[in-house]
Amino acid sequence: MSGSIIVGTDGSPAATAAVRWAADDAARRGCPLRFVSVVDHWAYGIPKLPSSGGDPLTSHAERALSAAEAVARERQPDVKISTEIVEGIPARVLRDKAAEAVEIVLGSRGLGGFAGIVVGSVSTHVAGHAPCPVVVVRPGWSGGGGEITVGVDDSPECEPALAYAFEQARAHGATVRAVHAWQLPAHPLAPEITYDVEELREAHRRVIGEKLAGPRSRYPEVPVREDIVYGHPVDGLVQASRGSALLVVGSHGRGALGAAMLGSVSRGVLNHAECPVAVVRSPSGS
Repeated sequence: MSGSIIVGTDGSPAATAAVRWAADDAARRGCPLRFVSVVDHWAYGIPKLPSSGGDPLTSHAERALSAAEAVARERQPDVKISTEIVEGIPARVLRDKAAEAVEIVLGSRGLGGFAGIVVGSVSTHVAGHAPCPVVVVRPGWSGGGGEITVGVDDSPECEPALAYAFEQARAHGATVRAVHAWQLPAHPLAPEITYDVEELREAHRRVIGEKLAGPRSRYPEVPVREDIVYGHPVDGLVQASRGSALLVVGSHGRGALGAAMLGSVSRGVLNHAECPVAVVRSPSGS
């Protein structure tokens, strides 16, 4: 498999959790790991050319990379590892690194993000812009089995997410849990409209069956569990994330700035899911 799994690290607890997840995934998929630490002098008002006393930000980046490599080698000693320090704005650097990556793995905070935000601005930006899958890992993650859960709807944007979920399930030796959430259409100006709920449920069952037909034929060895739930997609996916090894979502975002590039479901899941989340953008949405 060409390309590396790229991990943004700054030595924070969330970044360390991302290192663990990425090391395991590299071992499963036979990919090299590249740890990247971004030095952004201007964010801290530090001149780019430091005094003879040395550059504290570069020194911190070197320590973060050494710590990340030590964690990864202890966890997966056979994985090939390289490290890199890059000068720039973390979100932009990591977004641009996507061109040479199989996937990008980030902690949910750190890398210049604000502590009060549930998911940091860097991980949100990269997940919203990178053409490759972006996995966001919360602090405290240390591993564990479970299903590979993926959100399914009737849009073409979910197809790359399905392909990634089945690939991960095959690597994990796990079941794919395909979650399709639906709600009755709301007509505030015509509240008397009624629906045959069972007929609608059957229609949604056909949608998920059609979407799963292709991946099932390509990955016949992967068990699949269909889960059709009534409610908002974020609620259904967050509930399904409990006990999952990974939650995979597509992104329908078409915005031009920051988090607007992520659809509302992707943003909601990133903020509230209880397992690592992979955001997989479709080529048309990048």
